[in-house]
Amino acid sequence: MALKTAKYYEKDSEKAVKCLLCPNECTIGEGKSGRCFARKNIGGELTAEGYGRITSIALDPIEKKPLAMFYPGSNILSIGFYGCNFTCKFCQNYRISQCKADYREFTPKQIVELALEAQSAGNIGIAYTYNEPLTSFEFVYDCAKLAKEAGLKNVIVTNGYINREPMAELLPYIDAMNIDLKAFTDKFYRELCGGSVEPVKQAIALCAKSCHVEVTTLLIPGFNDTNEEIESIASFLAHISPDIPLHLTRHHPDYKLLEQAPIRRERLFELMDVARRHLKYVFAGNI
Repeated sequence: MALKTAKYYEKDSEKAVKCLLCPNECTIGEGKSGRCFARKNIGGELTAEGYGRITSIALDPIEKKPLAMFYPGSNILSIGFYGCNFTCKFCQNYRISQCKADYREFTPKQIVELALEAQSAGNIGIAYTYNEPLTSFEFVYDCAKLAKEAGLKNVIVTNGYINREPMAELLPYIDAMNIDLKAFTDKFYRELCGGSVEPVKQAIALCAKSCHVEVTTLLIPGFNDTNEEIESIASFLAHISPDIPLHLTRHHPDYKLLEQAPIRRERLFELMDVARRHLKYVFAGNI
C-alpha cells in the first residue's frame, strides 16, 4: 500500500517535522518515527506509516469494549493497529501498543466490506480498539467516513490523548466511545503513562457533546484506588452529565507492573458505591 501523508503536522526545520495530532507533539527527525511508532518522517514529510496496518481483527460483543449502554447484546467488528502515544507500565496490550507489531494490510473499503458481511452475525459496525487507534488517525477517519455512508456504527476505544482539532474533525462520524480516564492526577499520568490528565478530561467533555460516551478507570491498588480519587473522577463526569456510564475495572499484573495484585472485589464494590453518589450508571469489570 502506498504511504499516506499524515494530517496535523508542521515543518519544524529543514528536515524535522512537528506532529500536532496529540499533546506529545513529537519533533521527528528525518527517517525517525514519533513516540507512537505509527507516524514517520520521510523526506521531510510526516507519513501515516501505520495506515491500514491491522494487527488484530475479531467480531466481539459490544460489552467487551466495554460499552454497557450502546446497543447491548450486539456484536461489533473490532480492529486494532500498532503503537500508542502512552507508555503505560501496566499496559495489557503491550505486545501491539509498545512496538511495531506484525500486521496485515487492509484498505478502508475492505474493512467496511467485512463489517457489512458480518451483519448476519449481529454486527452493527466497526470498533477501533486494542491499541491506541487514534495514532492511526487517517485510517480511522477514512474508514469511519465510509462506514457511516454504509449505515454502520463507528466506535472508538481510546485513551483520549488527542488534540482538540483532530478529535473535532473525526467526531461527526463517531457514534460511541469508551475513553480511559486512568486517574485524576498528573502524577499518575506522568509516572505510569508518560502523559498528563487535562487533555483527557477535555476530550471527554468534547466527545460527550457529540456521541455516546462511556468511561473506564482501571483500578490499581496503591496508585488510583482511594475514595478521594474515585470521588473526583465521578464528580468530574457528573458535572458533564450524571448519565455518563463509568466502568471501574480490576487490573491484572502485566508488562512492567507485575508486583501489584488486583484490587479486592470487596474494595471494588466500595468504590462503586462512592462513584454512585454522583453517577447513575457504574459498572464493574474483570470481577
